[in-house]
Amino acid sequence: MRNIQKKTEPTSLTQHRCNTNTNYDNYAEKDDLRASLVSEQRGICCYCMQRIRPNSENMKIEHWQSQDIYPQRQLEYNNLLGACRGGEGQKKDKQHCDTKKGNLYLTFNPANPSHNVEGKIRFLGDGTVESNDTQFDREINEVLNLNEGALVSNRKGVLEAFRKGLIQKNPSDADIRKELRKWNGDNGEELDPFCQVVVYYLRKKIDKMKSKRTSE
Repeated sequence: MRNIQKKTEPTSLTQHRCNTNTNYDNYAEKDDLRASLVSEQRGICCYCMQRIRPNSENMKIEHWQSQDIYPQRQLEYNNLLGACRGGEGQKKDKQHCDTKKGNLYLTFNPANPSHNVEGKIRFLGDGTVESNDTQFDREINEVLNLNEGALVSNRKGVLEAFRKGLIQKNPSDADIRKELRKWNGDNGEELDPFCQVVVYYLRKKIDKMKSKRTSE
Protein backbone atom coordinates (compact mmCIF):
# COMPACT_ATOMS: atom_id res chain seq x y z
CA MET A 1 0.00 0.00 0.00
CA ARG A 2 1.19 3.51 -0.79
CA ASN A 3 -0.26 7.02 -0.68
CA ILE A 4 -2.53 7.91 -3.58
CA GLN A 5 -2.91 11.47 -4.83
CA LYS A 6 -6.47 11.96 -6.05
CA LYS A 7 -6.99 13.99 -9.20
CA THR A 8 -10.03 15.50 -10.89
CA GLU A 9 -12.98 13.15 -11.03
CA PRO A 10 -14.50 12.13 -14.40
CA THR A 11 -16.98 14.63 -15.81
CA SER A 12 -19.54 11.85 -16.21
CA LEU A 13 -19.43 11.14 -12.47
CA THR A 14 -19.91 14.82 -11.63
CA GLN A 15 -22.88 15.06 -13.97
CA HIS A 16 -24.43 11.84 -12.72
CA ARG A 17 -24.23 12.99 -9.10
CA CYS A 18 -26.07 16.19 -10.00
CA ASN A 19 -29.06 14.31 -11.39
CA THR A 20 -31.99 13.12 -9.31
CA ASN A 21 -32.43 9.58 -7.97
CA THR A 22 -28.86 8.66 -8.75
CA ASN A 23 -26.69 6.03 -7.12
CA TYR A 24 -23.59 4.03 -7.91
CA ASP A 25 -25.51 1.18 -9.53
CA ASN A 26 -27.23 3.39 -12.11
CA TYR A 27 -24.01 5.23 -13.00
CA ALA A 28 -23.54 3.97 -16.58
CA GLU A 29 -20.10 5.38 -17.41
CA LYS A 30 -18.06 3.22 -15.02
CA ASP A 31 -15.34 2.84 -17.66
CA ASP A 32 -14.63 6.57 -17.21
CA LEU A 33 -14.20 5.96 -13.50
CA ARG A 34 -11.97 2.93 -14.02
CA ALA A 35 -9.72 4.91 -16.35
CA SER A 36 -9.38 7.78 -13.88
CA LEU A 37 -8.63 5.50 -10.92
CA VAL A 38 -6.04 3.42 -12.75
CA SER A 39 -4.38 6.56 -14.10
CA GLU A 40 -4.01 8.28 -10.72
CA GLN A 41 -2.86 5.02 -9.08
CA ARG A 42 -0.35 4.56 -11.89
CA GLY A 43 -1.55 1.10 -12.79
CA ILE A 44 -1.43 -0.66 -9.42
CA CYS A 45 -4.02 -1.85 -6.88
CA CYS A 46 -4.79 0.58 -4.07
CA TYR A 47 -4.04 -2.10 -1.45
CA CYS A 48 -1.75 -4.93 -2.59
CA MET A 49 -0.07 -3.01 -5.47
CA GLN A 50 -0.58 -5.71 -8.09
CA ARG A 51 -1.06 -4.58 -11.69
CA ILE A 52 -4.56 -3.42 -12.61
CA ARG A 53 -6.02 -2.31 -15.93
CA PRO A 54 -9.08 -0.10 -16.57
CA ASN A 55 -11.61 -2.80 -17.37
CA SER A 56 -13.96 -4.95 -15.32
CA GLU A 57 -11.95 -8.12 -16.00
CA ASN A 58 -8.77 -6.72 -14.43
CA MET A 59 -9.95 -4.49 -11.60
CA LYS A 60 -12.76 -3.62 -9.20
CA ILE A 61 -14.02 -0.21 -8.15
CA GLU A 62 -13.56 -0.13 -4.40
CA HIS A 63 -15.52 1.98 -1.94
CA TRP A 64 -13.21 2.65 1.01
CA GLN A 65 -16.32 3.19 3.10
CA SER A 66 -18.76 0.61 1.77
CA GLN A 67 -21.93 1.44 -0.15
CA ASP A 68 -24.13 -0.59 2.18
CA ILE A 69 -23.02 1.15 5.39
CA TYR A 70 -22.22 4.59 3.95
CA PRO A 71 -24.71 5.04 1.06
CA GLN A 72 -24.23 8.81 1.21
CA ARG A 73 -20.62 8.31 0.05
CA GLN A 74 -21.26 5.90 -2.82
CA LEU A 75 -20.64 8.57 -5.48
CA GLU A 76 -17.93 10.57 -3.68
CA TYR A 77 -14.76 10.39 -5.75
CA ASN A 78 -12.49 10.60 -2.70
CA ASN A 79 -14.15 7.42 -1.43
CA LEU A 80 -13.48 5.50 -4.65
CA LEU A 81 -10.34 3.48 -5.37
CA GLY A 82 -9.11 1.00 -7.96
CA ALA A 83 -8.51 -2.50 -6.61
CA CYS A 84 -7.42 -5.83 -8.09
CA ARG A 85 -9.86 -8.74 -8.36
CA GLY A 86 -8.41 -10.03 -5.08
CA GLY A 87 -8.71 -13.78 -5.63
CA GLU A 88 -12.39 -13.52 -6.41
CA GLY A 89 -13.99 -16.97 -6.47
CA GLN A 90 -11.20 -18.59 -4.49
CA LYS A 91 -11.27 -19.86 -0.90
CA LYS A 92 -11.56 -17.16 1.77
CA ASP A 93 -7.94 -17.54 2.88
CA LYS A 94 -6.79 -16.79 -0.67
CA GLN A 95 -8.93 -13.66 -1.07
CA HIS A 96 -7.54 -10.20 -0.41
CA CYS A 97 -8.06 -6.47 -0.95
CA ASP A 98 -11.65 -5.39 -1.76
CA THR A 99 -12.83 -8.97 -2.32
CA LYS A 100 -11.79 -9.89 1.21
CA LYS A 101 -12.77 -6.57 2.76
CA GLY A 102 -16.39 -6.37 1.62
CA ASN A 103 -18.28 -4.14 4.07
CA LEU A 104 -15.65 -4.38 6.80
CA TYR A 105 -14.19 -1.23 8.33
CA LEU A 106 -10.73 0.01 7.35
CA THR A 107 -9.17 2.70 9.52
CA PHE A 108 -7.01 4.43 6.92
CA ASN A 109 -7.67 5.47 3.33
CA PRO A 110 -4.56 5.46 1.10
CA ALA A 111 -6.08 8.37 -0.84
CA ASN A 112 -6.46 10.59 2.25
CA PRO A 113 -3.25 12.66 2.68
CA SER A 114 -3.87 13.09 6.41
CA HIS A 115 -3.85 9.30 6.89
CA ASN A 116 -0.38 8.88 5.34
CA VAL A 117 -0.48 5.09 5.04
CA GLU A 118 3.16 5.01 3.89
CA GLY A 119 4.21 6.27 7.30
CA LYS A 120 2.26 3.51 9.03
CA ILE A 121 3.50 0.51 7.04
CA ARG A 122 6.79 -1.34 6.87
CA PHE A 123 7.89 -4.16 4.59
CA LEU A 124 10.09 -6.92 5.98
CA GLY A 125 12.72 -8.83 4.05
CA ASP A 126 10.60 -11.99 4.01
CA GLY A 127 7.84 -10.20 2.10
CA THR A 128 5.60 -9.56 5.10
CA VAL A 129 3.86 -6.21 5.52
CA GLU A 130 3.00 -4.87 8.98
CA SER A 131 2.15 -1.71 10.92
CA ASN A 132 3.08 -0.26 14.30
CA ASP A 133 -0.55 0.80 14.63
CA THR A 134 -2.15 -2.20 16.36
CA GLN A 135 -5.58 -1.80 14.81
CA PHE A 136 -4.25 -1.15 11.31
CA ASP A 137 -1.92 -4.15 11.63
CA ARG A 138 -4.93 -6.33 12.44
CA GLU A 139 -6.82 -4.90 9.46
CA ILE A 140 -3.86 -5.55 7.14
CA ASN A 141 -4.16 -9.22 8.03
CA GLU A 142 -7.83 -9.79 8.78
CA VAL A 143 -9.63 -7.20 6.62
CA LEU A 144 -7.34 -6.97 3.57
CA ASN A 145 -5.36 -10.22 3.97
CA LEU A 146 -2.25 -8.55 2.54
CA ASN A 147 -0.06 -11.29 4.00
CA GLU A 148 -1.73 -13.94 1.88
CA GLY A 149 0.91 -16.42 0.73
CA ALA A 150 1.17 -15.44 -2.94
CA LEU A 151 1.36 -11.73 -2.11
CA VAL A 152 4.13 -12.31 0.44
CA SER A 153 6.04 -14.42 -2.08
CA ASN A 154 5.67 -11.80 -4.81
CA ARG A 155 6.86 -8.97 -2.56
CA LYS A 156 9.83 -11.04 -1.41
CA GLY A 157 10.70 -11.90 -5.01
CA VAL A 158 10.62 -8.28 -6.14
CA LEU A 159 12.83 -7.17 -3.25
CA GLU A 160 15.34 -10.00 -3.62
CA ALA A 161 15.69 -9.45 -7.36
CA PHE A 162 16.21 -5.74 -6.84
CA ARG A 163 18.77 -6.20 -4.05
CA LYS A 164 20.73 -8.72 -6.13
CA GLY A 165 20.88 -6.32 -9.07
CA LEU A 166 21.84 -3.42 -6.81
CA ILE A 167 24.75 -5.33 -5.25
CA GLN A 168 26.08 -6.25 -8.67
CA LYS A 169 26.11 -2.58 -9.69
CA ASN A 170 28.07 -1.49 -6.58
CA PRO A 171 26.04 1.75 -6.59
CA SER A 172 27.09 5.17 -5.38
CA ASP A 173 24.88 7.26 -3.10
CA ALA A 174 23.68 9.14 -6.19
CA ASP A 175 22.76 5.86 -7.89
CA ILE A 176 20.68 4.78 -4.90
CA ARG A 177 18.79 8.06 -4.90
CA LYS A 178 18.21 7.70 -8.62
CA GLU A 179 16.75 4.24 -8.06
CA LEU A 180 14.45 5.64 -5.38
CA ARG A 181 13.12 8.28 -7.76
CA LYS A 182 12.53 5.60 -10.38
CA TRP A 183 10.70 3.14 -8.11
CA ASN A 184 8.73 5.92 -6.44
CA GLY A 185 7.45 7.03 -9.82
CA ASP A 186 8.85 10.55 -9.68
CA ASN A 187 8.91 10.56 -13.48
CA GLY A 188 5.12 10.31 -13.54
CA GLU A 189 5.09 7.02 -15.45
CA GLU A 190 3.31 3.77 -14.62
CA LEU A 191 4.52 2.14 -11.41
CA ASP A 192 5.96 -1.36 -11.18
CA PRO A 193 3.86 -3.90 -9.26
CA PHE A 194 4.80 -4.07 -5.56
CA CYS A 195 6.99 -0.98 -6.04
CA GLN A 196 6.58 0.21 -2.47
CA VAL A 197 8.58 -2.77 -1.16
CA VAL A 198 11.64 -1.41 -2.96
CA VAL A 199 10.81 2.20 -2.08
CA TYR A 200 10.69 1.29 1.62
CA TYR A 201 14.00 -0.58 1.36
CA LEU A 202 15.73 2.32 -0.42
CA ARG A 203 14.43 4.92 2.01
CA LYS A 204 15.82 2.90 4.90
CA LYS A 205 19.15 2.55 3.08
CA ILE A 206 19.36 6.31 2.48
CA ASP A 207 18.53 7.00 6.14
CA LYS A 208 21.41 4.72 7.18
CA MET A 209 23.74 6.54 4.80
CA LYS A 210 22.76 9.87 6.36
CA SER A 211 23.25 8.54 9.89
CA LYS A 212 26.66 7.17 8.98
CA ARG A 213 27.80 10.50 7.58
CA THR A 214 26.50 12.33 10.67
CA SER A 215 28.43 10.04 13.03
CA GLU A 216 31.72 10.35 11.13
